[in-house]
Amino acid sequence: MAEGIKLIEPSIQPPLDPEFKPAVLANHNFLREVEASGQGVPLKICLERNDGITSVYETQVFGPGAGRDEANCFYVERTVKFLLWQRGAWKITIAGSRELAAHIAGLYRPGGEREFDADLMGNDVYEEPFTVVGCAYEDAPAEREQQMAIGGHLEGCRVGFDLGASDRKASAVVDGEVLYSEEVEWDPKVQTDPQYHWDGVMDSIRNAAAKMERVDAIGGSSAGIYVNNRAKVASLYRGVPKDQFDARIKDMFIRIGEEFGCPLVVVNDGDVTALAGGMELEDTGILGIAMGSSEAGGYLDLGGHINGWLNELAFCPVDYNPEASVDEWSGDYGCGVRYFNQQGVFRLVPVAGIGAEDGIEEGMGEPEVLKVVQKLHLSGDERAAKILETIGVWLGYAVAHYADFYDIKHLLILGRVTSGEGGPTMLREAQRVLDTEFPELATRVRMHLPDEKNRRVGQSIAAASLPEIK
Repeated sequence: MAEGIKLIEPSIQPPLDPEFKPAVLANHNFLREVEASGQGVPLKICLERNDGITSVYETQVFGPGAGRDEANCFYVERTVKFLLWQRGAWKITIAGSRELAAHIAGLYRPGGEREFDADLMGNDVYEEPFTVVGCAYEDAPAEREQQMAIGGHLEGCRVGFDLGASDRKASAVVDGEVLYSEEVEWDPKVQTDPQYHWDGVMDSIRNAAAKMERVDAIGGSSAGIYVNNRAKVASLYRGVPKDQFDARIKDMFIRIGEEFGCPLVVVNDGDVTALAGGMELEDTGILGIAMGSSEAGGYLDLGGHINGWLNELAFCPVDYNPEASVDEWSGDYGCGVRYFNQQGVFRLVPVAGIGAEDGIEEGMGEPEVLKVVQKLHLSGDERAAKILETIGVWLGYAVAHYADFYDIKHLLILGRVTSGEGGPTMLREAQRVLDTEFPELATRVRMHLPDEKNRRVGQSIAAASLPEIK
């Protein structure tokens, strides 16, 4: 692989993952080599999603004749994959290299390595045939971003809800003050009947609504991909057959808004996390990462807007080790879904040497395994500490990688994996990575771990504040 991309050893090794090859280090090294060669050419990766909205990412690659075609292909493929799940698209235009466009098209065709991504984005999310085309650099589509000034509306009587994989929350919020909040356990992923989801969401909203004299607006956050209040893809509905999903789940939140006769807005839970962070910090440029059953992401841009990107960081590559852990859903390797959540903890447990004698039982689920690890960590167990330190080192390199695709002033982490002493341990290690490998970035990005109260109440207020009352 003489002409391929060079995988760089990190200065700080994750204690339990010595083969980790950070995406950010390989990308930075590739771009330095391109610059030093004097044979670089500019490249634009353009991603069109709903309503003609188009994102444009500018970079550079080795030009024809440089003998680095293999490195170009690897770099562009991993970058396209990241952008696809960060921003969303049904059409990708590679401007500046028809050869690289043909390579990417081959991967995303039926039967190609990225068929899963193409099928999900084209058929399920945007309902358009997934397309990859090439053109001259100067003919690149113009950028046309969407900046949604949603959220921050606190007037009136509002319901805020949050739907997770193990519980659903709802709050009654009047003029920005939470009067009532409830948390109800549920198990949506295994349910085949869409009525279960309708009844659960309606029950939570009604309970909160009953605590106020009226309901002026309803705002919600939920795991998954939502476009114009329509559910597109979400693991919460994994058990619902596709025909029933299309008939009864896809427009469920639109119908709920009609049922209550008021504005309703539902967005990805990661975006609500970022919005809650912006309201608490009174600042912008916030990337929120929720480490729970998956890795959820959300972003509040420098203008204080939610921009309609998917921010599905679970499927964005962070590790270029070709032997990295593989996501069973997409079949891809080195993506966040196997690092920054309960899955990451679960797969490190045997590596750390934690087993039956420590309370790990055969067939135990990821949430229960996490509780065992957290209990051991609180008792001072070094093996448990190494698990959380490993995730922290991963996180530090991932933050630097994310900063190449987002303008970040603040990073917010939350979710079950950050509970107890896990969050501070991970942030300490992540900060050590930034201070050592990326000192300039360390001065620009502040990392935060909200306390439990602010996280819960702040999320409720932020969700409730989504709709504008006209």
